[in-house]
Amino acid sequence: MRMSEGVEWAVHCCLNLAWTGAEHAVSAARLAAYYELPSAYLNKQLQALARDGIVASTPGPRGGFRLARAPESITLLDVVTAIEGPRPAFRCAEIRRRGPGADPADETRCAVDQAMGQADLAWRRELAGRTLGDVMAGVERTAPAVPERVHRWFTT
Repeated sequence: MRMSEGVEWAVHCCLNLAWTGAEHAVSAARLAAYYELPSAYLNKQLQALARDGIVASTPGPRGGFRLARAPESITLLDVVTAIEGPRPAFRCAEIRRRGPGADPADETRCAVDQAMGQADLAWRRELAGRTLGDVMAGVERTAPAVPERVHRWFTT
């Protein structure tokens, strides 16, 4: 399973917006500058987050993005789904029904599809069980200077 880099960018941006505070809207360009990312591409990720209600967008010269909900109510699965979509990581093409080994009478579900479905479900459960608040707490525990540094950078 490989996620796009947009997921990483989106999670980091959500963390930065949380530490910046709801009273400050942050532009896509400013968020992109913090990580030296292409602003236009990052803006697409932020728009996807806005469509799913994870961030709120304010138009205008003093506009930008804010978290739309508390970090404790935004799961990592919410962010992944906003960026990657809701489809499962694996899609069975039923290749077992082709070629000389195919059995047209076999109506059982593909064992490979079942195994991959179980793995996908476990992965999604893990992501659904972790919030941005959990990640923030981990950063604050292991790198306590980060939240203040982020807040200062985005608000001055």
